[in-house]
Amino acid sequence: MAQLIRGLDARRVADNLAGVRDEIGDEIEVLAAVKYVAAEEMGVLVEAGVTVVGENRAQELEVKAQAHPQLTWDFIGHLQSRKVKQVLPYVRWIHSVASDSALEQLGRHGGPGTQVLVEVNVARDESKSGVLPEELDGFLERCPVEVVGLMTMPPFTERAEDSRRWFAALAELAGERGLRELSMGTSQDYAVAAQEGATIVRLGTSLYT
Repeated sequence: MAQLIRGLDARRVADNLAGVRDEIGDEIEVLAAVKYVAAEEMGVLVEAGVTVVGENRAQELEVKAQAHPQLTWDFIGHLQSRKVKQVLPYVRWIHSVASDSALEQLGRHGGPGTQVLVEVNVARDESKSGVLPEELDGFLERCPVEVVGLMTMPPFTERAEDSRRWFAALAELAGERGLRELSMGTSQDYAVAAQEGATIVRLGTSLYT
């Protein structure tokens, strides 16, 4: 497991956030990915002006969200169906719905206001989770809660430009289905994702270092 980030500097995080805003504009939501941020450092993010955060692990989400309810919390990690009940009380959106077992749990525990994003494996990367594009319509029809958008994690690449086609493909899928939110782009490729229509970028390293 990677070492947790400690010793964050609020001014540096604020400056990094401002730099991202200068690059992509104010209309795209910047979500701070906090999987590797120690719980005791969350207050530094608040001080720096971070308002939206995403956690990958259900247990850590529960602990951090209880300590900082003033933040908007999303779940952005691989979604185990047995964790759906644990996650839902704390989040605005789950970004990573991608299995029928998760849909079953959303049907049991999701309420009228529950909203999610569906993860799509647009690149057909065997190492990634996600619904295949040709299976998306059927998956959306089976989803018992409101789907507000799509998410993807393209294959790792050294060049951000190599991810453009996957972001464009996701944007096309969302546009054809009238879905407004596009969660795509991380620290290494968020600028390209923004150019292709991202409404949310999920940033870690570029905010903290």
